[in-house]
Amino acid sequence: MLKKVFPKDFIWGAATASYQIEGSPLADGAGTSIWHRFSHTSGNILNGDTGDIADDHYNRYKEDISIMKHLGLKAYRFSISWPRIFPYGKGKINEKGLDFYNRLVDVLLDAEIIPFVTLYHWDLPAALQDLGGWMNRDIACWYADYADYMFQRLGDRVKNWITLNEPWVMAFIGHFTGEHAPGMKDIYGAFSVVHNQLRAHSKAVKSFKEENIKNGKIGITLSNSSHDPATDSEEDKRAAQLAHEWTNYPLFLNPIFKGDYPTLLKEKVYEYLPNNYQKDMQDIKEEIDFVGINYYSGDLIKADSNSFLGGKNVERGLPKTEMGWEIYPEGFYKILKGVQDEYNPKEVYVTENGAAFNDKVEEEQVHDESRIEYLKKHFEKAHKAIEDGVKLKGYFVWSLLDNFEWAWGYSKRFGIVYVDYKTQKRIIKDSGKWYSNFIKNNEL
Repeated sequence: MLKKVFPKDFIWGAATASYQIEGSPLADGAGTSIWHRFSHTSGNILNGDTGDIADDHYNRYKEDISIMKHLGLKAYRFSISWPRIFPYGKGKINEKGLDFYNRLVDVLLDAEIIPFVTLYHWDLPAALQDLGGWMNRDIACWYADYADYMFQRLGDRVKNWITLNEPWVMAFIGHFTGEHAPGMKDIYGAFSVVHNQLRAHSKAVKSFKEENIKNGKIGITLSNSSHDPATDSEEDKRAAQLAHEWTNYPLFLNPIFKGDYPTLLKEKVYEYLPNNYQKDMQDIKEEIDFVGINYYSGDLIKADSNSFLGGKNVERGLPKTEMGWEIYPEGFYKILKGVQDEYNPKEVYVTENGAAFNDKVEEEQVHDESRIEYLKKHFEKAHKAIEDGVKLKGYFVWSLLDNFEWAWGYSKRFGIVYVDYKTQKRIIKDSGKWYSNFIKNNEL
């Protein structure tokens, strides 16, 4: 079989998020986040789990970075907890919170690991939620101030920045289905959150350019799943396209690259969009350096007039992960190729890809063949995407560590490193060893 070699300068890494791994959410003067509140409200999280301890990364970051170095990771994508820096979301700065990220960045650089910083991965300061959170137009300014402060304090060492992680999830799982913090069920609110996140993103991009960080790059990370029509009928094709425009990259990239919401979707949801939203569109259209793509799964869509967007998922008998998500690497290729063909970004990064399986420790080892197979197949599709003109520059496996999986608590394990939550012992899984070896050779 022909070897599939990746470009020499291709960046292989792993990703995490602050609330999912750090623990110590209120340590050293940090403010409360919406996820702290949400997880401490009875009935929201499976088994009543919270992020109070998580992987204790706040205290064990040096050990975790030494694992990254041992694995040979070229880069590490992590997020900053906004309430650690601004306990009230704005105004007073908490230097001790900043110290943690300063130390983290310095130790990463000492280990020759490139930091990729996500400014917002869902843990909004609760004090801002009390003012309306992402539904308040002022949040675009609050966020931009926070972002600008981080550029000033870390920009001398951090060159790669992501404004928002999966803004769709924040908007719709947080404000429409209510399964995530802040736990609201308001469709009008959800679309105002989409719009305000776009406004906040573009203001941050603008201030990033003004800071003029040498060799600095800034982008956004978007959630995606591949939606295929169940049949060739016009109804099914339209339903699949609507699902794509709503849940995938077009909802955010169309405004950023083309200055308006996607056409089909706009017709369908016009009444939910904020009044006079058009007047913000020129400001939102701010050039970015890269697009981050998160991908886990795909589905088959059949037209259904009773559903919100006129389509429903139908089974197609593919194997699934522990999350109940289809394993569909072909969809990964479609998303990567689609984003390049539709918007032609300067660079693309896979900012998350991975799978949860029912991992068990046997004699100090974790044999997770299914995860290795999953990654292998997705790496193959990434290689094909590069061959077919996608400007893919790097790939971050989700996740470095098993962690707090939001509403699922600690019941789902995505890590290439196993975490025993009782003892905080780390065990590199077979997938971690395989990935380490793969990075060394840079080829399939």
